[in-house]
This record gives sequence, structure tokens and C-alpha cells, in this order.
Amino acid sequence: MLGALSAMPGAAEAAAPAPLAPRPPMGWNSWNSFATTITEAQVRETARIMAEKLLPSGYDIFTVDIQWYEPDAKSYTYNPKPVPVMDGHGRLLPAPNRFPSSAGGKGFAPLAAELRAMGLKFGVHLMRGIPRLAVERDLPVLGTRTTARRIADTSSICSWNPDMYGVDMRKPGAQAYYDSVFRLFAEWGVDFVKMDDMSRPYDAHAAEIEAAHLAIARCGRPILLSLSPGETPVVRADHVRRHAQMWRISDDFWDDWTMLEAQFTRLENWSPHIGRGGWPDADMLPLGKLALGERDTKFTPDEQRTLMTLWSIARSPLIMGGDLRHLDAATLALLTNREVLAVNQASSANRPYFVEDGSRIWSARAPDGAHYLALFNTGKDARRVGIDMAQLGIAAASNVRDLWAGRDEGPARGRIERMLPAHGAGLYKVTA
Repeated sequence: MLGALSAMPGAAEAAAPAPLAPRPPMGWNSWNSFATTITEAQVRETARIMAEKLLPSGYDIFTVDIQWYEPDAKSYTYNPKPVPVMDGHGRLLPAPNRFPSSAGGKGFAPLAAELRAMGLKFGVHLMRGIPRLAVERDLPVLGTRTTARRIADTSSICSWNPDMYGVDMRKPGAQAYYDSVFRLFAEWGVDFVKMDDMSRPYDAHAAEIEAAHLAIARCGRPILLSLSPGETPVVRADHVRRHAQMWRISDDFWDDWTMLEAQFTRLENWSPHIGRGGWPDADMLPLGKLALGERDTKFTPDEQRTLMTLWSIARSPLIMGGDLRHLDAATLALLTNREVLAVNQASSANRPYFVEDGSRIWSARAPDGAHYLALFNTGKDARRVGIDMAQLGIAAASNVRDLWAGRDEGPARGRIERMLPAHGAGLYKVTA
């Protein structure tokens, strides 16, 4: 009977589950502004601001980044011999000195419930593997007769973080460990997991990527999986799409023009794989106040617009990284431009063009059939950047609308060209 049903025309499509991330995820992450140090009080304060100022524009995922389980976490460096908080089965728990509501085995459940009441989704960061301390203590793996030491691959370690050993997925009980971790997250009400030390080197970690995906499928709760850091290899696009909803295309991205310029090439390379519930991730938006309040973003206003334009036309997830307690009007306007966000959330056929050194150009299609056009000047001086409309598949436009300005500019014929400042960008809707 099952075989006959699956053979019916359209049966496979009807049975296919809806994607967990039909649009690029949007939210906030604590790393750029709090490093490893965020506390429960800071989560609550930031979440209230996010719910008031960013949630109406679609930013709904609030993620507590790395080392929430580390009582003595400090800045952007890691303790060489960490003593994370764990349960008796080697599963990480929030440090109660930083997250008091987690005491008594409650974990993140109370905090996740508070954020959910605000309309937000709750996310956590997770390192690949099993805590080294769990291996040292040889803790039992929940629901099995095996132990942490038996499933750990002590040769598989992260080059920049000392918290975990890899899990050898060939060992009995290895999948059960990952199942137990994600089941605990589901019990807490976690909606999003940023899993680190996964995408590089990709093939060495592929079995654990598959294990995390399977654990989510078994946990009883829909949880979005984001893989970090990159570069995720483009040749593994089919595999990563089957197992995650987001995957990083670069190492950590910060507010440096050289880094931003490099993201153009990476996003161009990933452009054939945008959409269908999977999103190449150019990393967080380092805007506003950063680095434990020590500085403002180093991006100029023109570079900030370029950043938002590129992330939007390439449909990268939009995850704000700056300290929302210091959110200024200009940054808020940049993040919440309704017409720009529509490009990120609802465009299709996103593609780059290569027409001239010092310029980058992308187009996409709007749901109503109009064309989106992004023009970028990556040079050091102001210049005119444009494209022949024939390359967009149209001869003339009844209207060109500047999405950043929210202004109609009238008809165009033959070519669309604009004067752009150094490191500047423009984003337009072209109606044929």
C-alpha cells in the first residue's frame, strides 16, 4: 500500500514536510557585543528591546552564544582548563551564577518561556562534541550502557576552543549522546541551535553533522540548525542543505572592509544554492556598539548600507550582533527598512553579474514579477555603476524605485546607472 501511494503522481511532494526555514532566519546573537559573558539579566533587558524595536520587522530569534555553561567565562578568550556545568550524563547546563533561573535542574526552560511570551524564539550555541570534563569523569551516556570515554574521539579537537572532544559516530551510544542533548534542548523549549566547529573541515565532521540532524528529527520539537564556522565548501552544498537550515560561508565576520569585500565572492559562489529552505550564511551584522561596549562599528555609513544591501540581495540570514541597549536611530532604520527586508525575505532568482572591475551587481525577482537590482561600488573613489537592462531581460522600465530612499525615480530605458560613493551601494525595484 505504501509503495502504491508513493508512486502516485505528486504523492512525494504532498508528503514532504514544510521547510523549517522557508525564509532566511532573522534575529540577534550575543557574540559580537557580549562575547562569552552574557548573563540572564542582560538577556532579559536585551530581549525586551528586541521585542519592542526589531520583532515588528521580523527579527524573532534570540540566541545566547558560546560558553553559557562556563561560570568563569571572560571576554573573547577561553579558559584553557574549563569546568563547565553539566548534568550526570555529560550534557551542558547553564551556569547558575550567570543564569539563576536555571538552578534546580530547570536549565534554560524558564528563560525560553519568558522570551516566548514576548513573541521571540530562543536559540543557544553548542560546540561540536562532548565535554572534555565528561570524558575525564567518564560519565554515563543517558539511556545506554556506554560512557563518555568510550564514544569520545580525543584526537578530534577544536583548534580555537578547549571545551569539547569530538564524538566518534562509529561507536555504540554515540548517536544516543547527541539524541540526549537535543532532547534536553527540546525540553527547555529551544528553537534554534548554532552548532560550532562543524563546517570546517567539513568532511571530517560530516558524521556529526548528520548526527545532529537526526537528533533534531527525534527530539520532538522543530529546531533550526545553523552550522559554523565556514568556509563550508560549495561542493558539499547538497549534503549541507539536507542536514541544516543555515551554514556559514566564512570564518567569523567583523566590521572590516576587507572582510566585507571578500564576502562578495563567497556569496557569488553560493548563489546557485540560495533558497529551498537552506541559506548560505554570511554571518552576523556587526553594527552599532560592539565588543563589550568598547567601540562602535568601524563600518562607515556607506559600508553599512553595502552590508545590508548585499546580505539582502543574496538572502543571507539577518542576525544582528550589536548591543541593542545602545541601538541608535540610524542603525535601527538600517535594520528595519521594510522594502529592503522584503528583498531578503521574499525574492527569488538571486544572481550576480560580472560587468566591470570595481563594481558588483546582483539582481533578483520580486513576488509581483518586478526585478530587484543591487549596485555596488567596491572601489576607493565615487564612480558610476550600472548595467544594460537587456541583461535583466527587459528593454525598458515603467518605474525604478529607490528602496533605501523609498522614492520612485520614474521610467528608464536601455540602461540603469547610478553614481555611488566609495564602498557604497544602491538597491532598486525595477518594474517592466
